[in-house]
Amino acid sequence: MEAEGSLDREPEQAEYVLHLYITGATPNSTRAVRNIKDICELYLKGRYELIIVDIYQQPELAQQEQLIGVPTLVKKRPGLIRRLVGDLSNRERVLAALGLTSPSDSNSIDG
Repeated sequence: MEAEGSLDREPEQAEYVLHLYITGATPNSTRAVRNIKDICELYLKGRYELIIVDIYQQPELAQQEQLIGVPTLVKKRPGLIRRLVGDLSNRERVLAALGLTSPSDSNSIDG
């Protein structure tokens, strides 16, 4: 596999295919990884493939995606490709981009 990452399921079985582009272990990159993993486990458990790409190690992948900022989450599937730039701390915005709705606020996890 080209990208460093963690797979929850085989790619052909995953309903959601997500690529997160980061720059090493910077605070923003670390937050983005933690935030997207939390979201995936809460809302997409067993239905996603998450690939984490460090563009310091694989700059050609960042060029292929024509990234304008990092960290960037790219939703490849389902539906249209969507991109989110930032540390993914705005959960409502991330869920909207993924086409998911948030359960009641009592179920949300902060911090």
